[in-house]
Amino acid sequence: METGFLRGLLFVALTVWSRADDVTFVSELSSKPAQKLSKYGWYGNVRLQRFHVPEETAIARWLFTVTKGHAFDCGRHNVTIHIRWGAPPVINPTGSRFPNNTLYTPSLSLTLPVTSQGSTSFNLSNPAAGVWFVAAHLPEDDGRIEQKGFPSCSYFFQPQLSIRRAVDTPTLQQGVSLQQTAAPDSPARLKLFVPEFTSSLSVSVSDCWLGDGVDVGNCSLVLRLGSASLQEEPVSVSCSGIGCSAEVAAPPWDAWLRVSVESSVNGTATFSVTANYTVGCRPQSVGLAADDDINVLRGNSSHGNATSSSGDAAAVHQTVAPVPVPFWLPVPACVWSVPVLHEELDVLSVRFSPVNGPNVSVTHTHPTLLTYPLYTHTTGGTLNLLLTLNTTGVALGNSSSVVACLSPWAPVLKLLPSQSCHTGLFGGFGSTLNASAPTAVIRLPLPPSATWFLSLQLSCGGDCGNTSVVSVTPDVFISACVEDCGTYGECRLLRSYSYLYAACVCKAGWSGWGCSDDSASQSWVRQLTATLLLTLSNLSFLPALAVAIRRHYIIEASVYLFTMIFSTFYHACDQPGVAVLCIMDYDALQYCDFLGSVCAIWVTILCMARLPDLLKYTLFMLGALLIAMSMQLDRKGLWNLLGPVLCALLLMVASWVYRGVRRRRCYPPSWRRWVFFLLPGAACALVGVCVYVFAETEDNYYYTHSLWHLLVATCVVFLLPPREGSKEARGWSRGWSWGWSWRPRLCGYTLCDGAREELYTVT
Repeated sequence: METGFLRGLLFVALTVWSRADDVTFVSELSSKPAQKLSKYGWYGNVRLQRFHVPEETAIARWLFTVTKGHAFDCGRHNVTIHIRWGAPPVINPTGSRFPNNTLYTPSLSLTLPVTSQGSTSFNLSNPAAGVWFVAAHLPEDDGRIEQKGFPSCSYFFQPQLSIRRAVDTPTLQQGVSLQQTAAPDSPARLKLFVPEFTSSLSVSVSDCWLGDGVDVGNCSLVLRLGSASLQEEPVSVSCSGIGCSAEVAAPPWDAWLRVSVESSVNGTATFSVTANYTVGCRPQSVGLAADDDINVLRGNSSHGNATSSSGDAAAVHQTVAPVPVPFWLPVPACVWSVPVLHEELDVLSVRFSPVNGPNVSVTHTHPTLLTYPLYTHTTGGTLNLLLTLNTTGVALGNSSSVVACLSPWAPVLKLLPSQSCHTGLFGGFGSTLNASAPTAVIRLPLPPSATWFLSLQLSCGGDCGNTSVVSVTPDVFISACVEDCGTYGECRLLRSYSYLYAACVCKAGWSGWGCSDDSASQSWVRQLTATLLLTLSNLSFLPALAVAIRRHYIIEASVYLFTMIFSTFYHACDQPGVAVLCIMDYDALQYCDFLGSVCAIWVTILCMARLPDLLKYTLFMLGALLIAMSMQLDRKGLWNLLGPVLCALLLMVASWVYRGVRRRRCYPPSWRRWVFFLLPGAACALVGVCVYVFAETEDNYYYTHSLWHLLVATCVVFLLPPREGSKEARGWSRGWSWGWSWRPRLCGYTLCDGAREELYTVT
């Protein structure tokens, strides 16, 4: 008894420096500015934020706050928050179908009910180090078109992060025993660096004591390897007795691995921790001579590729021939590594290609390994993998196949059709090639930032016969969107501060991550109907154009003609489906349509004001210039339409009041003008504005907006005033007549009508 007590006392004395209570923790806080939330219609409506979690973080706590932007009651709304490590979360709130061969890992989702203000927190112990993404949005968009500038329910989302980081975490060394202590509220925290090419790892706990060392072998510990990434759980082993061991096959390469030991019994447990790993996949050294690499880079340059493709057939055949497995492959080696060329072509456009040609050799003895590093700035796109089995001249049996596995952080070192594509701590994405299915496609939207490994191995079912080597063409590249969003989608580049990512915006009722879900798509007949309604409804301006010309309002008629033409071609170009016609750039058509619409309202109201010609035409030009400037600043702003309308109405009311006071009666004086023209015109304008502001949705847009065209054109017909009484008041040049007129000629000269006109005659 005394011997055990002295032994325990000596053990505690030697390990007092590494007690869990002696670990120093520091606090770090980070906050992001509040952003306005949007209803989810596509990924561009999501508010994306990034947070950096450093190494050795013990606890991370996110605080999510949502506040309402207006004081009026908006009811209760649910804000959905998504959290993912390594890349933005792949979400599907609408439940639409993903494109074929598109795989993804679901992210953690939280729901926050909000009436006026709400907040929630999320705690995560031992989070994975690196970049964490937080995305938030309101429920699915109901399709209502909200005009910019009108008050609406707005919510603002602000995420904040608080972490506790250990600054003196003990480091486990290969084969070196480290003595630690753990209590129920103070687990032992350690870290271990796993070098590259490690094939296996084991961490063992031994010599466990409780309390003062009297109670030996009665420990109840939990050994955990790895960090919490929300997609994969750490490896956990329950220890009872003196000790235990946890083994990990294919641990993450070239990374720090966290080791924690938790105690579930009262008292302090003292134990020893030992780590051992095997670096069994180290390739053969290529030396320091870089001449061969320079020649390879020259051969893979753009000029070199063009030269090779234009060469003779023998040269082309030599380029695509598979590279045989080298005879110098060491027997204890676990993989054959193929060098890969990394070409960064554009934003979110990267291509990976084997250095020695597009084809690689795959055997049944060792996996063929290709490495693809994905950096943070490339995670906003889609990782595409296309595998093609070359069956020319190769007879594969029914039981023979090529097993492929694409995994992050570490490769799968042993491939069998019956085994899942999974490394020690992370899951992968597998596929199989055979004679009946020689191609395989894998698409990963928003892949995590990591080094990805493609493992290929031939499986013969026990007997490969004469077919021991096959040729496979791996085509790996990063694109902005999945299949460029297809026919009914548009790939758009988005930005969250300095981080760039891409997403598809779908049209014509198509939906999904790649706009491939046609469950609610519009038929071709409906698309054609929408195009015809929105374009042909602009022909309702023809009566307004005829009335303006008849009443000698040529400037006003020119504005109506401009509006009719550009509104027609803008809506012909603005259609979501295949019934589209664009005569010029879409942005230019939209600008001309908006400019013409506001100018048409401006000149109509000024024409109703009965201003003097000089003042009226001056206001025409000044207003057109100011409207053009405001359209360039904010095309869809409320005051771009409301400002000119209010100014024109103010001028019209002032002119009518002046005329009424001067004539001592109401202006316009005729009750028929009020009953049959002004009131119907004002009613058409009011109904049109109500339809435009309150009734338009994405589903009924094609006929509600067509109705808006009809009502606006009709109100112009009613509101245009009758012609002026004299030719000078019409704005015509003196001596000019609209109709055909006959004037007597004498000796080759035309007689003048009045004294003023003699100033312009030839004598």
